Amino acid sequence: MKTVLVTAIGSFAADIVIKRLKAQGIRVAGCDIYPGEWVADAGNVDAFYQVPCASDKERYVEAVLSICKKEQVEALIVLLDVELDVWNDCRELLAEQKVILCASGPEAISLCRDKRKLFLYLEDKMPGCLIPTFSLSECSPEALSYPAVCKPYNGRSSQGLKCVGSQEQLELFLSHTDVKDYIVQPKIEGLVVTVDVVRDKHGRNCAAICRRELLRTLNGAGTSVEVFRNPGLEDVCRQAADALGVTGCVNFEFIEGSDGVYHMLECNPRFAGGVEFSCMAGYDCVINHLRCFTGEDIEPSDNITGMYIARKYEEYITKITDRSRT
Repeated sequence: MKTVLVTAIGSFAADIVIKRLKAQGIRVAGCDIYPGEWVADAGNVDAFYQVPCASDKERYVEAVLSICKKEQVEALIVLLDVELDVWNDCRELLAEQKVILCASGPEAISLCRDKRKLFLYLEDKMPGCLIPTFSLSECSPEALSYPAVCKPYNGRSSQGLKCVGSQEQLELFLSHTDVKDYIVQPKIEGLVVTVDVVRDKHGRNCAAICRRELLRTLNGAGTSVEVFRNPGLEDVCRQAADALGVTGCVNFEFIEGSDGVYHMLECNPRFAGGVEFSCMAGYDCVINHLRCFTGEDIEPSDNITGMYIARKYEEYITKITDRSRT
């Protein structure tokens, strides 16, 4: 693998993805919707491009394909859900340019990106595994238990999420919100636990690394975490990964209740924003993710070290616009 294109390099996962690829001698091109001087990691890639938003699908696809051609890209690593949705529908365009999409297959992504379908699928394969999830438009407010969580069925980063504590609060929410794309789940108090899972496409090997998110940003990114081992939780994630048929690195999110029970919320079919924590604890999720698409064996996750890790923000000068006169 000579050149890889990484999208959304202003996102939380980008820094470690770029670092690990470059440490392996891989040339990295990067793109983002913002100009390079707004993106710290634009200075850490071998070539940077500003691209349209993925919501402008036609222009976005054209721009990324143009980059792939110009930079002779061999593999594409997508870091945002909205971009993954686009490429899940446009795989053949990448294949025509002989670019490997480093992501799970279309069926697995479609399941993971629709929380309604995910619940029904896993409830059939692994009953009781996932928090009960229902379409809000099909539920009667008086039949629900409270508190409850309402959110878009294909949402990300807690966007559009609304907690309601009573039937009256839900009815108020329903009165001014188009809920046709919303799901509802019971609200369970506890810590968020994220498990990074790397599974090869044949399901022969599957690594799992768990962490408790002790402090989080409002949009759900862990800033202080505890990496830990839990064979039972790791096994549940491996079973779910096999059931979904995911390939490469994905992340499962759970709520750890006060009783110690883990309640699965969802599976995100891409790198978690905190994937660097798993790398620091002893498992290179980035390179093993890439191996899943190049036919190489992935490493086992036997040597994970339990630890606390805190993330900080750091400032970078990206461009000088004016120098003081002496």
